[in-house]
Amino acid sequence: MRHTLNDTYADHLLVRLDPRVKLLAGLALLLMVVSCTGGAFPLLAAVISLGVCRVLGVSWRRLALRFAEPGFIAAMVVLLKLFFAGHEPLFALRLGGLELIGHRDGLQAGLLIASRIAGAVSVVTAVGSATPFTELMAALAWLRVPRGFIDVALFAWRYLFVLFDDAQVVYAAQKNRLGYTGFRRGLRSFGTLAGALVIKAFDNSQTVTTAMVQRGYDGTLPLLRHRPFRAGEVAAASLVVAMLGVLWHTL
Repeated sequence: MRHTLNDTYADHLLVRLDPRVKLLAGLALLLMVVSCTGGAFPLLAAVISLGVCRVLGVSWRRLALRFAEPGFIAAMVVLLKLFFAGHEPLFALRLGGLELIGHRDGLQAGLLIASRIAGAVSVVTAVGSATPFTELMAALAWLRVPRGFIDVALFAWRYLFVLFDDAQVVYAAQKNRLGYTGFRRGLRSFGTLAGALVIKAFDNSQTVTTAMVQRGYDGTLPLLRHRPFRAGEVAAASLVVAMLGVLWHTL
């Protein structure tokens, strides 16, 4: 699955680090982001994580797509906290016969939650960008995550690309036949596409099940064998986490 990484940073130093070290450091930073009492540290963590993503070659467009849904959730949290929580009036907004009152303390609470969302999503994005998916799953298995979750995630990851290829073929055929020339026709074509993918998913699942049983599949997938921890990697990661911990305590 290493082919999913960009060729420009597939051999980067951060990618070559032990995935267990990256996962433990990311979990420690994630815990600090979630447990902080102010908004400065989560924003600092977001800046550092986004800088790591850019160093790895992740485009701004891909980062924008990654942050689209969390950004919408953060915006909604800020609005809900602003108008429906708090006790210190900041301004009043009239919409027809409805009056909305913004609260200063509600806005502060909303911005704090939004900063935590931004920091947490940035940390997860940085760890995911620097770690191939299979190595990340192997590191989770090392942390004693339930084996059933690991197996399902690996199967889903593998056949997500298979279904994506099938969807591209069906979409290209529909588009060549003017299946998306209008809204109604496009909606009908999209429904046909979704139905075809569901049928293909069931067919592929039966075929894959038969093939894997014939090859001796016993319900578990072999994962990567981890090499022993390297003292240099552990020391560097511990130093970075300790420095961030000092900033977390200070900010």
